[in-house]
Amino acid sequence: MQNAPTTPSAPRRSLLESLGVDLQLLTMLLALVIVWIGFQIWSEGTFLSPRNLWFLAVQTAVVGIMVGGMVLVIVARQIDLSVGSVLGFTAMIMAVLQSHALSGKGWPWELALLVGLGVGVLIGAFNGYLTAYWGVPAFVVTLAGLLIFRNATFSVSNITISPLDPTFQILGGGNNGSIGGFWTWVFGGIAALLIIWQTLLGRARRQRNGFAVRPVWAEVLVTGITLLIVFGFVKVMNDYPIPGTNPPVPAGISVPVLIAVVVLGFLHWMSRSTRFGRYIYAIGGNPEAALLAGINVKRMLVYIFMLMGFLTALAAAVQAARLNAATPGLGMNLELTVIAGAVIGGTVLSGGSGTILGAALGSLLISSLVNGLGLVGVPTEQQNIYVGIVLLVAVLWNTITNRRKGSR
Repeated sequence: MQNAPTTPSAPRRSLLESLGVDLQLLTMLLALVIVWIGFQIWSEGTFLSPRNLWFLAVQTAVVGIMVGGMVLVIVARQIDLSVGSVLGFTAMIMAVLQSHALSGKGWPWELALLVGLGVGVLIGAFNGYLTAYWGVPAFVVTLAGLLIFRNATFSVSNITISPLDPTFQILGGGNNGSIGGFWTWVFGGIAALLIIWQTLLGRARRQRNGFAVRPVWAEVLVTGITLLIVFGFVKVMNDYPIPGTNPPVPAGISVPVLIAVVVLGFLHWMSRSTRFGRYIYAIGGNPEAALLAGINVKRMLVYIFMLMGFLTALAAAVQAARLNAATPGLGMNLELTVIAGAVIGGTVLSGGSGTILGAALGSLLISSLVNGLGLVGVPTEQQNIYVGIVLLVAVLWNTITNRRKGSR
């Protein structure tokens, strides 16, 4: 009598596979936790104080606004080396307009902001047009832009322009530059609802299209941890009081941090849930196949660079408002920090791979290193050594991870 054939059991999935967690993203979180714990011990309890974390968030905001756009540029197999110079150029234009050309004529800072954003978009369109329609490598186009707009900044004004409009300073977190404790909790609640809604919507979409989904317990666990991070962030922002208030009044989220979070959240959603985002990854994966699939690759590249220009000008407004000044050297070498944040966060320079969340964590890691090293007294000229080491380790780790994925 023959035994009945047995059906082979499905291979057991690991915990990470069940959770559907990106290994690179998890590695970034662990690295950030290790850095924070290390600096907390080294600084004798100062690093994780509400005051320092509040200012750390503000310090990360400018790079955070720009890094999401840089991810999309790199994913599309391009690069933008001009962002630091464009930031300085647009910041100087906005400062000169509101302090001199439009001063006393009504709506000075609003018009200055609109002009600055418009200039950023036009510069991005120019970069994209030369790259897409003339075939000039983006490296060359934006390297030329780095030189042109840095010196153009000195042509607009070779001196520091200060002070700026008091209302404009709110964009940088100056006087009244935070939303307060109550509205911070409201913002956290809205963010939590959006996360839950997007999770349910994404799960339903994957099931409808026949794709694999996480087990329910894994979905609940991942979403729960995400919500804990959101409300933990809200609590930390509210634990820092407005200076000089008695009793203490929670400062809440500062305006530049709010802008950065909204920008990164929007770009994360756009890159994952819209046709525009899918087209970017399709172009980065295989431009020829994307063209054959009906994607207007040239026009998409122009749009991507225009978005980068807009975000750079927005970051310029935040940086100038935060400093209450625009200087000819503003933004110098910032392009390296933005690109490093994207690469440390898992974006592959050859294109086709990278996430907004990973880049946000990469930027936060860089800011944490600079902030922590400053707290413990490491000289400024030595801080970039540590950032460079982290960048190299991150690239090596990404290379090893990608090779393992390719060998499976």
